[in-house]
Amino acid sequence: MCFFRWHLARGHLQHRVTASTGLGGGILLQEQPGRPKDWSDHALWWEKKKTWLLKTHWTLDKYGIQADAKLQFTPQHKLLRLQLPNMKYVKVKVNFSDRVFKAVSDICKTFNIRHPEELSLLRKPRDPSKKKKKKLDDQYEDEALDHRDLARAFCVCYPLLTICRWLDSSRSLMEQEVKENEALLLRFKYYSFFDLNPKYDAIRINQLYEQSKWAILLEEIECTEEEMMMFAALQYHINKLSIMSSENHLNNSDKEVDEVDAALSDLEITLEGGKTSTILGDITSIPELADYIKVFKPKKLTLKGYKPYWCTFKDTSISCYKSKEESNGTPAHQMNLRGCEVTPDVNISGQKFNIKLLIPVAEGMNEIWLRCDNERQYANWMAACRLASKGKTMADSSYSLEVQNILSFLKMQHLNPDPQLIPEQITTDINPECLVSPRYLKKYKNKQITARILEAHQNVAQMSLIEAKMRFIQAWQSLPEFGITHFIARFQGGKKEELIGIAYNRLIRMDASTGDAVKTWRFSNMKQWNVNWEIKMVTVEFADDVRVSFICTEVDCKVVHEFIGGYIFLSTRAKDQNESLDEEMFYKLTSGWV
Repeated sequence: MCFFRWHLARGHLQHRVTASTGLGGGILLQEQPGRPKDWSDHALWWEKKKTWLLKTHWTLDKYGIQADAKLQFTPQHKLLRLQLPNMKYVKVKVNFSDRVFKAVSDICKTFNIRHPEELSLLRKPRDPSKKKKKKLDDQYEDEALDHRDLARAFCVCYPLLTICRWLDSSRSLMEQEVKENEALLLRFKYYSFFDLNPKYDAIRINQLYEQSKWAILLEEIECTEEEMMMFAALQYHINKLSIMSSENHLNNSDKEVDEVDAALSDLEITLEGGKTSTILGDITSIPELADYIKVFKPKKLTLKGYKPYWCTFKDTSISCYKSKEESNGTPAHQMNLRGCEVTPDVNISGQKFNIKLLIPVAEGMNEIWLRCDNERQYANWMAACRLASKGKTMADSSYSLEVQNILSFLKMQHLNPDPQLIPEQITTDINPECLVSPRYLKKYKNKQITARILEAHQNVAQMSLIEAKMRFIQAWQSLPEFGITHFIARFQGGKKEELIGIAYNRLIRMDASTGDAVKTWRFSNMKQWNVNWEIKMVTVEFADDVRVSFICTEVDCKVVHEFIGGYIFLSTRAKDQNESLDEEMFYKLTSGWV
């Protein structure tokens, strides 16, 4: 016979069992007469081993429990303080014995957020120098936080988030030492937003808008001055409509539904992985582009600028000829854009419409710059380049929509030719400190920023609330650095630290000092990836016997492994699937063998 100690609340119960006793049979609790208690949510937690004993049919021997083991008999569901992407806190009961992936799924179900596989939990950044942090932690969903105070507090702490604090999706909260009533952050972890539809995703769109807004304000992602003013104008417009909507909510609930339906009828709401046009067009021919484009191939120690070429874009390749008359002959340059990096370099006021291409070649990346003459030419070629990088042609049904999205994005950045049209009385509604990042608050006076925002606002003033949020998200997605999670890494054979970037469809080797892409590998060309858990090295094998091995210097390799496996998992989603998730497939792709 052995004695085992079950810890109950503040005391403990000593209970005599044998080593061959089933775990379920060993849990015998004496209830006080007249005070029955429901123990169905309770389970045993083995603190020393950091594990839940949930298989009640197992014997104590099978679990390896000895007589000196201290087991805690505790509820599985406990309260968490959860900070949503809009920075508000809510208290929610979460199953601390479920793996985080399942716990997040249940949380999203509570908040009516579809596709929970895109989100996860991460620990709060800690900043002991800020006494305001505790005050922020104690505020919940019904309290309106001061925007500027929150920005100041978060700007200080945000760099700590780069030391990836994501929880392990394949382990439970208790296994990762999360305590009851601890504050965690719920965020979109994977930047692959599937089937984003205003009819079903009002809450999801709002939280996604909030996360993208803070990414802009906290300078998590770079944007130009014109883009910043466009984002600020959209924020200002959304804030105005949100206030009006909340004031009229009780009396105009039907009108809000009508607004969503109207927005759906006159707005193409299609993001990566979303719906596509049903218009098939002529499937027997692939559209082509042909025009004079200025081409620049940067080389070391060269001062040569852009040179005009007659360029034709067919399938996924661009052919460059010295003149239109020579286009039937051999091209002077030819490049296949499949798997390349496509980066915009646009300045509306300066009429600069550049496209930066980083094309994978055996020895690294081949850098080519294209300069277009106007917005329409830029939109056509940029859309074609983006599709070609994914292995798609202009025959794809998403091409025309991509062109329109680019034109719309450019239009929103236009300055108003007649600023006198702006009524002076509404300038008091704007607080620039809440709408633009610190960089521009330092660069310009508030009055100057206000005027710029109001000029940009005239380009978006007619949008509905749902359309404005969607346009904000789409503009965020159009930024060159969107959707890349960065890790400091040391590549096998390398002598210095570099950056490894992971996006929804590719792995990027980057220069740590400049952030420029050095080499890109598409997941579509990936054969396999694995981790050497002893030396913490990630190895990825691609087609053509290409092997990439690296060690992350600031996070555990499990974090990188989960990002790669998570994006592979998300790429398997299809519109004809039901809403249920294949959890076991997710764990198979992300868990590894520790």
